[in-house]
Amino acid sequence: MAKQEIKSANLSSTFSFSDKWETLLENKEFIKVFLSDVLENYIVKQRWYGGKASRMKYIELAEYFRIQQHDEVYYGLILEVNFTEAFYQHYFLPIAFVSDDSFAQDDRILPISIQDQEGFIIDAINLEAFRKLVFQRLLTAVAKDKTRVRYHKSELFKDCQYENSRFMGLEQSNTSIVYNEKYVLKFFRRIYSDRNPDYEMSKFLSEKKDFKNTPAYLGSIQIKDIEGTNITIGLMQEMVENQGDAWQYMLSELHKVFCNLEYKNIDIKSLPKTVDFGQLQIQDVPAQIIDWVGLNIFTKIQTLAMRTAEMHIALGSEFEETAFAPTHFNEDYTVWLKNRLLYQFQNRLNTIENSLHKLDGLALELANEFLEKKNIIRRRFVNFDWTKLKGERIRVHGDYHLGQVLIKGDDFYILDFEGEPESTIRDRKVKQPPLKDVAGLFRSFHYAIYATIFNNMETYTHSQEDLFEAAEVLYQYLKGVFLGVYTIKVQEANLNIGYEQERIFLLKYAMLEKAVYELGYELNSRPRWAIIPLKGISNIINN
Repeated sequence: MAKQEIKSANLSSTFSFSDKWETLLENKEFIKVFLSDVLENYIVKQRWYGGKASRMKYIELAEYFRIQQHDEVYYGLILEVNFTEAFYQHYFLPIAFVSDDSFAQDDRILPISIQDQEGFIIDAINLEAFRKLVFQRLLTAVAKDKTRVRYHKSELFKDCQYENSRFMGLEQSNTSIVYNEKYVLKFFRRIYSDRNPDYEMSKFLSEKKDFKNTPAYLGSIQIKDIEGTNITIGLMQEMVENQGDAWQYMLSELHKVFCNLEYKNIDIKSLPKTVDFGQLQIQDVPAQIIDWVGLNIFTKIQTLAMRTAEMHIALGSEFEETAFAPTHFNEDYTVWLKNRLLYQFQNRLNTIENSLHKLDGLALELANEFLEKKNIIRRRFVNFDWTKLKGERIRVHGDYHLGQVLIKGDDFYILDFEGEPESTIRDRKVKQPPLKDVAGLFRSFHYAIYATIFNNMETYTHSQEDLFEAAEVLYQYLKGVFLGVYTIKVQEANLNIGYEQERIFLLKYAMLEKAVYELGYELNSRPRWAIIPLKGISNIINN
């Protein structure tokens, strides 16, 4: 039986229960209190909460399970967040009870008294004892775990013991814990009724294909829900020592490139151009361009192209496991693709029509061009004739950009295979042309170039118009050098990415899709940057 004393409606309230911690989740009164405004207020403040743009209606406890070892018990909660817009999302929240008043002062969920012991319910990840328990459960995982919470480990995760743990840093959708400065356990906060693609891809590439340029798979935590579906809540991988991600690296290098315009007195108007989507070796790049840009970026792009090709070759070399076996284009894929893109396109049209007041100058000009040519863009998406495509579809990264790539020395490591955040879990697992990843990376190149200009506009002496002209020249050469390595490498491995015109069609199609996708984010989050996807869209539809 529970007794409840409410002092006030805020976090200084005290809720008292006579139940033991081990049985507290069976108390309906506790669940009612816990799922009230207290938990709602806590969740909306978390970085990993993805529903900030929508209006929360209520939270339900979909289910709970114990995360325990011997007599040490924590709870894992699957929370169903319902929104007034008639959809819902699921989140994973592990909880612990602490009685130390000085602990986790900034991350308390609920003040509570359990069997007359005052304390707080907190997110268990804040507690080292919980992090240690999870590490030990993974380390001692049995080969075929049939329990509700299933711990799995690879053969690589052995001969070690818990030493220490810490948070990796700020993340948007997940929480990562670093163990012993050697391993990283990613807790998925937003979860789906299926195995997470990041788990599937990491395990496949690391264990089955021995792909070295992604963090090695070490283990995972799955739960089997009440309907018997496996849900991934944790992924353990090796920690890759690195010098940061490729996005920050490119921003730094590109700043030097744009500074060279003045330092080397480069005549932008006379810079030689190259064929769009051509294939270039570094020796094909004109001396004028090398003098301006230098060799370093181009050699790095070649290495990144090689690693990208090797990733796709590994993903396209499976013929036993159905989830990864290559397949051809067909009518079902085409219907799925068009429906998805036309829905997204209409959404972006509505957004841009309601956001024109946020734009000015070239951005407003490009936005009006987007609206004027909306039927042309729509036709581009509809014009997907699968009968003319001879290439193959494979499982791909799905959200491939410079921020998903770590730099280690002169090499690159690819990570985060969860897929596009707006996509459903099933859509993320649909086999796509590998060039979709390449298109995502090309859009990231475009972003890095223009972000460099925007971030340093006051530093550069050239006009915005001249900088943009130089930007487009540089962009074409980066794409050309990437394709020069990537195309040859995948073709040597007999990964079928189609004939030349097919490849160009797929790249343009996927880059247009990606730019339209980006446009919604920029208009909602940072309208000043909407010019970047708008420029990308303009380039594609006018070329």
